[in-house]
Amino acid sequence: MLKKKEKALIKEIWDRLTPVAEDIGADALLRMFASYPGSKTYFSHVDIRPGSPHLLSHGKKIVLAIVEAAKDISQLTVTLAPLQTFHAYQLRIDPTNFKLFSHCILVTLACHMGEDFTPTAHAAMDKFLSAFAAVLAEKYR
Repeated sequence: MLKKKEKALIKEIWDRLTPVAEDIGADALLRMFASYPGSKTYFSHVDIRPGSPHLLSHGKKIVLAIVEAAKDISQLTVTLAPLQTFHAYQLRIDPTNFKLFSHCILVTLACHMGEDFTPTAHAAMDKFLSAFAAVLAEKYR
């Protein structure tokens, strides 16, 4: 899956972005809602307007989960097990949304990081986020 250098690069990127987790997560969610309006269905009970406390809070939660997973990518399944169960059995999120969100977060990272989001970083992050989304969707099989 990911080479040692790619794992280190992913960890470095997320360590650097942790202080702005709220902004990155909220921006990625807004991108997903705009690009894939059906994904808003799961948030019909809360305020998801730009800058809303719930959007910022949920965005931060998502990014911090990604940060935690990036700390030890070889343990992705173990790290994400509680989220797998929660999203599959309690929230009943359509697993397609995980993949859609991973694309939205890639765009957000590119916008936020600019030239620092090199082709190498993009490729490594794409592999990581694809694995992240796949692990979250495992409980649906």
